[in-house]
Amino acid sequence: MPFRKFIVFPIFVALQAAVLMLIAPYIKIGPESIGGPGLIGWVAFQAWAMYFLAGCNLKMAGKTAVGYFLGIVASVAIFELAGLLSGAMGGYWGTALAVFFVVIPVMCLEKIPIANFIPAIFVGAGVFFAFAYMHKAGTMAQYIEIAVPEMIACIVGLIFGWITVTFRTNYEKKVMPQTPKPQP
Repeated sequence: MPFRKFIVFPIFVALQAAVLMLIAPYIKIGPESIGGPGLIGWVAFQAWAMYFLAGCNLKMAGKTAVGYFLGIVASVAIFELAGLLSGAMGGYWGTALAVFFVVIPVMCLEKIPIANFIPAIFVGAGVFFAFAYMHKAGTMAQYIEIAVPEMIACIVGLIFGWITVTFRTNYEKKVMPQTPKPQP
C-alpha cells in the first residue's frame, strides 16, 4: 500500500486516541481518590494494546476482559493473604510468600480455555495492585470501588481496539487492489 493511502490509518488511530482523551474526563467511573476520570485513559490505553497482543479478535477480547477480572481477584487474594502472613513473618516476607502462593493457581489457569490468556491476568493484576496499594485498600468495599472502574476502562479500551481493527480491515479492502481468484 502506498504511503498516501497508508497514512489514513495512523491518522484514524490518532483521532481515536484524541477522542479517548477528550471523553475520559466525562466518564465518571470512580471516586477521584482512585484516579477519577483519568483512570479510564491509562487503563483503556493498556487494554487497547492488549487487544492487539491478543490477536485482534473478539474471542480474545473476551479472554482479555476475563483476564483483567481474574487479575483483580488474584490481587485481592495477594492483599488478603499478605495481611495474614505479614503478622507472623513481617510485611516483606509475608507479601513475597502471598505472591508465591497466588501465582501458582494463576499460572494453572493456562489449562482453562476461557482463562488461559495469562498476560491479561498479569496486566489486570498490576493495574489493580497499583491502585489498591496506593490507596491502602483493605476492605471488600474498597476493592470493589477500585475493581469496577478498572473493568469499565478495560472494556472501553477493548472497544477502541475493536474499532481500530475493524476500520483497518474495511479500509484495506476498499483501497487494496483485489486479485482475481484463479478459475478452475
